[in-house]
Amino acid sequence: MSRTASLERVTGETAIELALNLDGSGQSQIATGIGFFDHMLILFSKHGLFDLTVAAKGDIYVDGHHTVEDTGIVLGQALAQALGDKAGIKRYGTAFVPMDEALAMVSLDISGRPFLVFDATLPNEQVGQFDSELTEEFLRALSVHAGLTLHVRLLSGKNTHHSIEAIFKALGRALDEATRQDDRIKGVMSTKGML
Repeated sequence: MSRTASLERVTGETAIELALNLDGSGQSQIATGIGFFDHMLILFSKHGLFDLTVAAKGDIYVDGHHTVEDTGIVLGQALAQALGDKAGIKRYGTAFVPMDEALAMVSLDISGRPFLVFDATLPNEQVGQFDSELTEEFLRALSVHAGLTLHVRLLSGKNTHHSIEAIFKALGRALDEATRQDDRIKGVMSTKGML
């Protein structure tokens, strides 16, 4: 069964088209109008081995908030759709990723119970045209709409670019682990019989 999703979301603030293939090879085509955010999504795709296409047009003349948050919403919805009934997936994933002086940990559970713990102090308010605080907004939107329990911790980091990059790479790697299918798992990885 193909674990893919293609979604479109149009509001008064953004228009987003997104395609996701969980069983890809890390190929991506990203255009959000926010260069640093594009860079982070490319890294997420590459390190998670997901094929990801994002075409987003938003009110970035205001700021990047709506574009980044709404991309998180649509990616979360696409992830949930591509996973379907979640049968056979490992469910949990954890990754530690260093980027020079920065070290990020992402641990997640595809639980159906959205919850974000974001413990990261980012030194600078902005990287390029990307407001650093939007990292948390993106992750919250993703968590809520994908049904993820998501813990993100920055264990060290002085350079904001390195810190956010380590987080996005760790997110990709943790999601790759959690979405991986295991033939030993019959149904879903839960004694309740559902996720």
